Amino acid sequence: MEHFDTIVVGAGVAGLTAARLLTRQGRRVLVLDARDRVGGRVSTDHRLGRATDMGASWIHGVIGSPVAEAAEAFGMRTLEFTVGGYQPDSRPIAHYGPDGVRLSDEAAARYVADIHAVDATLLDVIAESAPDASYRDVTEQALAAQGWEAERTQRVREYLEHRSEEQYGAWIDDLAAHGLDDDSIDGDEVVFPDGYDILPRRLAEGLDVRLTHVVSRVAWTAEGVVIETDYGTVSADSAIVTVPVGVLQSDEFVIEPPLPEPVAGALGRLRMNAFEKVFLRFAEKFWDDDVYVIRQQGPEGRWWHSWYDLTALHGEPTLLTFAAGPAAVETLDWSEERIVASVLEQLRRLYGDRVPKPTHVHVTDWQDDPFSRGSYAYMTVGSTTEDHDTLATPIGGVLHLAGEATWTDDPATVPAAMFSGHRAAENVLGREVPIEDAWAPLPS
Repeated sequence: MEHFDTIVVGAGVAGLTAARLLTRQGRRVLVLDARDRVGGRVSTDHRLGRATDMGASWIHGVIGSPVAEAAEAFGMRTLEFTVGGYQPDSRPIAHYGPDGVRLSDEAAARYVADIHAVDATLLDVIAESAPDASYRDVTEQALAAQGWEAERTQRVREYLEHRSEEQYGAWIDDLAAHGLDDDSIDGDEVVFPDGYDILPRRLAEGLDVRLTHVVSRVAWTAEGVVIETDYGTVSADSAIVTVPVGVLQSDEFVIEPPLPEPVAGALGRLRMNAFEKVFLRFAEKFWDDDVYVIRQQGPEGRWWHSWYDLTALHGEPTLLTFAAGPAAVETLDWSEERIVASVLEQLRRLYGDRVPKPTHVHVTDWQDDPFSRGSYAYMTVGSTTEDHDTLATPIGGVLHLAGEATWTDDPATVPAAMFSGHRAAENVLGREVPIEDAWAPLPS
C-alpha cells in the first residue's frame, strides 16, 4: 500500500490549494479526483473556439481576493462584470412589468426604491429573527412593515424570491433567515474570457494528481487514514477531504467512523442547491444596447425572469439565464430543446418576433452530476452562519474537511474554497504559511 504524508480528496480549488501549500513545505502529497479533469465545480467548455464557464464564473469582489491575486499571477485575462448580489439597480437594467411592457424610467425608479426600502427594514428583522426562521419569514415581516397595497407588495415579494433562487439556488421558504448574510461584494466583480479553468490547471502543475480515481471510503484513526478507491487502497498520516456537501451526505462516500459532533450536525443543516445555467447565443442582438440585464415581473417570470448580456465576453450576442430553485428541480428531466423553448417563450413575450432561434446553446446539469450533486451548498432553516466553519473542525488530529461550504465569511465562492484549503493545510502543518505560496512556483 502506498503511503503519503497527506492525501487530498478532490482536485478542485480547495484541494489543489492545500496540496500546493503542503508540497511547498516538503510534504509528500497525493491528490485523488473522480473526474477526468481538475477543477471540480470550476469547469469550462472550450467547444466552438470559445470559453463557456459551466460552473464558477465570477470573482465576486476583487479586493482582498486570493483568487484575484492568483489570476493575476497566472496572467488570466479578466473582464469587469459586476452582478452585485442580484442587484436591482446601479447597472443598466431593463425592467418589464407583468404585462410584458418595459417600465418607464419613473416606474422602474419607484420599484427599485421599494426594494431598497424593504432591504433597509430587513437588516433589523433578520438580526432579531428566531433561530428557526426562514428567509420567507423575515422578508414577509419586512414587507408587512411597509404598509403597501397588495400589488405593490407582490412585485417586491417576487424580487426577494428570485434573489433567494439566484444567490443560493433555493426556494425562499427553504433558506435560513441568515442565508444571505454573507452576500457582500468588495470591489469590482470580474469574469474570465479565456475560462476560469485556467486557475485549477495552473494550481495542479507539479502535483501528484491522479484522475478518475473514485474514492468510496475514508477510514480514520489516531494513527492516520486509509482511503479506498476503485484503483486500490492508499494510506497517509492525514487527509483533507474537499468533496462537495452533496457527496459527503451520500451513501456512496463513507467516512468511518462517522463524522463526530459538532461536524455532523453542521453538515446535516446544509444542503446542495438546484442551480443550472442556460447560455443562449444568437446570430444578431435583438435586445436593447447598453442593457446589462433584462428582468420581467409577474407570474410569467416565475421561472425565467432574468437574462444577463454576456456579449462583451466574446463579441457574440449571448444571454445567460438561470434555472434556479424550483425551476431547476422542475426542469431537471427536460430535454435541452424543451428548456430552450420555454425560455424563448418568455423572451418573445417581451421582444416578439425579433427573437430568433439561438445558434448555440449550453445547459448545465450539476444536479445529476454524481461528483457534486448540485452546484453549491446553502443554509437550511435552523442552521447558523457558523455551521460553515464548524464543518471544518479538525477530526481526530488526522482528518480535515475543506471546500466552499466550510468557509463562513463568503461560502459558495471560489475564494471560500481557496481560503478553506489554506486553513486545512495550516491545520495539517500546525503552523501558519502564506496563502500566496499556493500560486508560487513549486520547488524543483
